[in-house]
Amino acid sequence: MMSLFNIAENPRFYSTKRIVQTENGQSISPVSRTEAQAALLEYLHSTRNIQFTDAENMSKNSPHFLEKLLAKVDIDADIGQSITRYLCFHPINEFEPFFESLGLKPHDYNPLLPRDLMFLCDDDLLLENYHVLCNYGIARSKIGKIYKEAAEVFGYDYGVLVLKLKAYEELGLGQSFMMKLVVCSPYLLIGEVNADFVKVLEILRKEGVDMSRIEEHLSEKSSYDWSKLLALLNLFRHAGYNEKQLGGLISHHLAIFFEDSVDRIYLLIGFLLKFGSKMNQICSMFLQFPQMEFEEFFSNLRHCFLFLNEIQMEAHEIRNILRSHPLMLGSCRLKKPNTLRLALHAADKRMCEVIQENPQVLKKWVMGSKVERLQNLILKSRMQKTKFLLDLGIVDDSNEIGKALKVFRGSGAKIQERFDCIVEAGLSRKDVCEMIKASPQILNQTKDVLEMKIDFLVNKVGYPVSYLVTFPSYLNYTMERVELRLAMYNWLKDQGKSEPMLSLSTVISLSDKKFINEYVNSHPRGPEIWQNLKKEIYAE
Repeated sequence: MMSLFNIAENPRFYSTKRIVQTENGQSISPVSRTEAQAALLEYLHSTRNIQFTDAENMSKNSPHFLEKLLAKVDIDADIGQSITRYLCFHPINEFEPFFESLGLKPHDYNPLLPRDLMFLCDDDLLLENYHVLCNYGIARSKIGKIYKEAAEVFGYDYGVLVLKLKAYEELGLGQSFMMKLVVCSPYLLIGEVNADFVKVLEILRKEGVDMSRIEEHLSEKSSYDWSKLLALLNLFRHAGYNEKQLGGLISHHLAIFFEDSVDRIYLLIGFLLKFGSKMNQICSMFLQFPQMEFEEFFSNLRHCFLFLNEIQMEAHEIRNILRSHPLMLGSCRLKKPNTLRLALHAADKRMCEVIQENPQVLKKWVMGSKVERLQNLILKSRMQKTKFLLDLGIVDDSNEIGKALKVFRGSGAKIQERFDCIVEAGLSRKDVCEMIKASPQILNQTKDVLEMKIDFLVNKVGYPVSYLVTFPSYLNYTMERVELRLAMYNWLKDQGKSEPMLSLSTVISLSDKKFINEYVNSHPRGPEIWQNLKKEIYAE
């Protein structure tokens, strides 16, 4: 009870002095701590002849070591004298406060302690290279990270580290850039100038990226692997990015490459490939990447996948949505399934149906939004689609609306967007309406997919866009099927085993069985070439 009354005697709800405890539970006031630091400084500088600035940094920035020292002396007596007396008869391992003063925790530096040394003066190269980094302008508290990741640097002979720093400066890098670079990539100081780093610099400079922007995005808390970054940039190049596209990606989204997220980008690419995306689709996604942190985007995308899985959506439907709408999913932080079940008044099966009908509805189910009951959303969507179909004359009779609504998937706005996309490619509205009547499934594909297929037809195959009017179902076939059939047909034509003027519709629309029997098997090496092309195209 006495302790309770003692606390209550002070009516203030704040304190100007912080009392800390040593390892054995003894309370140490800030004044006593300052006296202990002064005694340690006096010992390190006057007795051990350590440079004053080094000794001061060690005494003021090694709290764990100081607490361990205080636990061994009588703190009820004069603390300064107690520590001085103790240190006279008990020499300390000077590497402990030294490493801690460099920003390392005991669990970090304990494995790094020399086994046969106690005094700093016995490792003159360690101190020499430490002073080179200090004099270069690197904060002492950040040098510990360099030691932990590249201890070899601190064993360099006199003058070697200075030359290595100058070698990087000769690449056109300023001292302020180098100060951050050395902390976030200490391994660059090992060996010769790092070739991967130089290649990354060349790519960035070629794309017009200023070094000051890179410096701005470098984080000294992170560790950068420039070989991985180089591999990622090359991956985008080999996947089809031209110089202008790569330059645009780097310039507009520089942060995602220097957000300590290169490994995450590889994970995202693997994640999307697993769900059926192609590298050209993934590259297109990065060109349109939203202005947000990559970590948040990746987390949202993963959360959406878990959400769809939890409401028991079929695996192939999840695959289709993730492949077709990665940007939208990565920009949405969905509410939890239980919250949406209550707000929508709907079971999992109904939610799955609504999402499959119009994946864009997920944007209305994000954290912080007011969710409408499902019945209202469905009614609005039906009205939009009905208006679209009647306005364009795709259905002439209101009795046909029910059948048409089942064929066209997506909201009215999305169907309109896809229709406009085909018109904007160079066709009249009348022609596109006729195409839709002949092959309505065309409008069940996303705008991006339609644009990609039209671009391939016009720019790769060499057909005019008007060819779609006579063969609208071209847009229903996958790009892999089209590429594989054309590659095989061209090979057979070169071998003199195929008619030279077969129409595109004939090449594409035949069933696999008939195409193989009539064309692939017409050459002895046909089946082998077919399988090789198939592996190559589907692997891409």
